[in-house]
Amino acid sequence: MKVKIKKLHPEAIVPKYATQGDAGLDMTAVTANIDQSGLFIEYGTGLAVEIPEGYVGLLFPRSSVSKTSLVLANHVGVVDSGYRGEIKFRFKDLGLQAYEYEPEILQTLQEDRARKELPELTGPSENFVWVANESAYEIGDRIGQLVIIPYPQIEFEEVEELGDSERGSGGYGSTGN
Repeated sequence: MKVKIKKLHPEAIVPKYATQGDAGLDMTAVTANIDQSGLFIEYGTGLAVEIPEGYVGLLFPRSSVSKTSLVLANHVGVVDSGYRGEIKFRFKDLGLQAYEYEPEILQTLQEDRARKELPELTGPSENFVWVANESAYEIGDRIGQLVIIPYPQIEFEEVEELGDSERGSGGYGSTGN
């Protein structure tokens, strides 16, 4: 199946499968920004896609996320067929910490991060900054996967009774460990 893709950033990398038989296409970070709260890092892919009607794009973290202090903020992203904006991954960084620095030290930190192409540090005041854990993704890293799958259009039918099943109304943990 062919899906149209548009580069929104000159460094954007068209996603590809890492190996034959993979379900997810690897997405690469071309931008990274820590939000004003200092709790989230948003990575831009510099790409927009035209997912065909009747299909949905699902965004998942890669298994390498377990080597970082990051958790995908919405756990699974949904890219609807009508969306034409940039595909981004927003992670909560469990390793972010706020520190207070003298202005000279803060400038040195910013310059060091710029050389490494890490997100700029921002904080709640002039001398406070949020510092991302060194294990966060960097520009150029593969940060997530895009899986495009078909989905049915559902029409609910309200009824008075549902059919029986083996599980019934058993909830969390009812089928065992």
